[in-house]
Amino acid sequence: MTDRKSQIANRELDGYPEGERLEAFLSRRAGAGQIGKALFLGATVVAIIVLLALLYNVVNESFGYVAYRNKVEPEALVAEYYAAGSVPAGVLSAGEVRLDALPPADQIAMLKAHISAGRLRALEAQQPLAQRPSAELAQLLAAEVVKPEIVATWTLVESLFARAEISAEAQQIANARLDFRSWVTPAFLASPQSSKPELAGVRTAIFGSLWVTLIAFLFSVPLGVGAAIYLEEYAGNSRLAQIIETNINNLAGVPSIIYGMLGLAVFVRVLEALTSGKVFGLVDPTTASGRTVLSAGLTLGLLILPLIIINAREAIRAVPHTLREAGYGLGATQWQIIRAHVLPNAVPGILTGVILALSRALGETAPLVVVGASTFIVIDPNGPFAKFTTLPIQIYQWTARPQPEFQHLAAAAILVLLVLLLAMNATAILLRNKYVRNY
Repeated sequence: MTDRKSQIANRELDGYPEGERLEAFLSRRAGAGQIGKALFLGATVVAIIVLLALLYNVVNESFGYVAYRNKVEPEALVAEYYAAGSVPAGVLSAGEVRLDALPPADQIAMLKAHISAGRLRALEAQQPLAQRPSAELAQLLAAEVVKPEIVATWTLVESLFARAEISAEAQQIANARLDFRSWVTPAFLASPQSSKPELAGVRTAIFGSLWVTLIAFLFSVPLGVGAAIYLEEYAGNSRLAQIIETNINNLAGVPSIIYGMLGLAVFVRVLEALTSGKVFGLVDPTTASGRTVLSAGLTLGLLILPLIIINAREAIRAVPHTLREAGYGLGATQWQIIRAHVLPNAVPGILTGVILALSRALGETAPLVVVGASTFIVIDPNGPFAKFTTLPIQIYQWTARPQPEFQHLAAAAILVLLVLLLAMNATAILLRNKYVRNY
């Protein structure tokens, strides 16, 4: 009897309460669980509120009334060039002049009649006017001759709830026109950067972001997946594998600016001959320093490489060992098992890691500033050895400007970046779901 009481006492001391102590223990555990649940729910609600506030601010700045005036009115420009009744069909639409409907020969003639000889030579040097499409000639007419100037802007909320006050304020501005506009327009997407907010666009930045992200993807994904396969399937639990794993986990937490300094030291300076194109005979005087798309892509590739390795290792580790054992039982080699069974089943998890990594690469700014991204560039990158800028750099440059027009442009560029990011993620998710169904 004494031994039985001693066993019960020892069991209670070892962490197995009974009776009332058990009920009290369970009550405390349930209370702690409820507190944790409330904290997690509160964190989720706060995160959703912050995201909604961000979207509200971006959308509010991307739409609204704009008051502007032209140096030369399009109607006067057309009336000066054409005699009464000889205006080509389609130029006048709903009482407005469409410069893109003018014949290219007439567009060129108008440009030559209203711009200086020096400016004309500069435009011809960039690309002969006769070789430019009509839409680009219309943009040149707007930029060089019409010269619209924004004199006042309002946000979406102000435009919806203070329309009368806005109209009264616009009427006090000489020769001003009031239009409700979206700052995200086809012209905004198709135009390069400009010092004039009326003409600025994100075409060059979009191409730069796509080029840089593509190079980062091609560099980091094969290397990261290969490293994950080695560490999970071949390295075992050796001392070397433990050291490599520790360093990979540490590199995943290194600030991105450090990767920028690494890219500047290695890709821009040490490997300048490669990243500038000198090795291939593609030397551009403006990019001979190595501050090119290739340097930026390799830098971002190093930045996201630890993330890809960690996620790929987790995906490979989640594949059941029974598949490997079945393969060995049939006489397959280790590589045949990895290629035919492990990787196909790990692809959904690997793609999830790639989605997260590329999303981070697309939104990075600090390492690209260090590597040498241009803050003002109007020439589209046409290869890995070209100068570049990206959407985050463009947004940063616009938000640093004091004029309110550039704040609207920055908000519009953020919407473009979000749409581009969602499109990339949606594509990767569709591929992941396809592999999930197939395997």
